[in-house]
Amino acid sequence: MKTSLIWLGCVVALIVGLAFIGAIYESIAEAADAKAYPPPGQMVDVDGHRLHINCTGTGSPTVIIEAGLGDWSTGWRDVQQGVAKATRVCTYDRAGWGWSEAGPLPRDAAQFANELHTLLQNANIPGPYVMVGHSLGGLAVRVFVNDYASEVAGVVLVDSMSPRQFNQSQIATQFQADAESQPFSVPAMLARFGIVRLLARPLGIMPSGTPDENAYFSRMVRPQSAQTLTNESQGMPSSSVEASAVKTFGDLPLIVLTAKLNPIQGWQEWQTELLQLSSNSQHLFAESDHNIHFEKPGAAIAAILQIVQQIREAEME
Repeated sequence: MKTSLIWLGCVVALIVGLAFIGAIYESIAEAADAKAYPPPGQMVDVDGHRLHINCTGTGSPTVIIEAGLGDWSTGWRDVQQGVAKATRVCTYDRAGWGWSEAGPLPRDAAQFANELHTLLQNANIPGPYVMVGHSLGGLAVRVFVNDYASEVAGVVLVDSMSPRQFNQSQIATQFQADAESQPFSVPAMLARFGIVRLLARPLGIMPSGTPDENAYFSRMVRPQSAQTLTNESQGMPSSSVEASAVKTFGDLPLIVLTAKLNPIQGWQEWQTELLQLSSNSQHLFAESDHNIHFEKPGAAIAAILQIVQQIREAEME
């Protein structure tokens, strides 16, 4: 019995020691990353927390890019560089991602749209906007277009999520869970001890084809990013409900850019249904998996610039 207690004490001491070393390692690594990879844009206060936004290029309309789940401004570098040759384009980091500070719960489409609008106002970036939404970002863009219709001139949905991906039982279960649970993330806990940083690349967690890979990695492996991933994932059913309440954009120019190689069952059908949001819509395709902006950035650039040109021609008539 005494020997067992000694061994148990040794094991506990070893675990505590490793955790302490891991926490120090993570703290030092984050400090080094902050120095090596400062925010490329500006930090703007939005109701008590600062969000990062990076605008390049000149001209109107201004393109605003809303990234998908687990992504932020860095991932859209190649697309931004292409679009900036023709007009002003802004990428930003939702609260908790990239260089942005964490924001209040819930993390859902309505919250994203509200914070983005406040960010644009506080950063003195007036419309008209071309709203570009990828994946989960497409649900946020849908809400933004509805809430701030007078400021939006066109929309590009890049392999956007559809509210139809979420059935009613999932939504009801998630609403109950949201009301009962406290925000907690096992990946965030592991990240605090440096485990995510150590294993992300060996286990293939790092997305392939990301622009500026080292800068992307430095943001991805932080505890804040892991917690934000949990928070936004928990908010997805709510985002679905909020986006599904938006039935139409009227005759607003809309391009739905679909990844031909997306393997999710029902995805192509849902993409086609998105065209019904506008009476002035067009369906384009990319020979790509879901992350078109990584794999085929030229397709995303072409779709965005097509909308920009369509808006400019309409203004000249």
